[in-house]
Amino acid sequence: METKAAVTQLAALAQEHRLAIFRLLVQQGEAGLAVGRIAEALGLANATLSFHLKTLTQAGLIEARQDGRFIHYSANFVAMNSLLGFLSENCCGGQACC
Repeated sequence: METKAAVTQLAALAQEHRLAIFRLLVQQGEAGLAVGRIAEALGLANATLSFHLKTLTQAGLIEARQDGRFIHYSANFVAMNSLLGFLSENCCGGQACC
């Protein structure tokens, strides 16, 4: 992962509602949730939720898929694991971690 991509993803997560959305979608696994269910679970207005979903999607942290009339969002686990790997790749200077 390149530093620029990591910064973009970390910036997307550096907001209370976006972090809550991402964590909720991680808990749901690959099935994800419909937009209405995300709004209900987190008590967010549709316009606010739409703005945050767009930011997370542009950062590559979540993915949308159409299911009839509904849009379902799910966490992008490949991107999440790549970011975690980037953050920990030089952990402890190559020494065994505590």
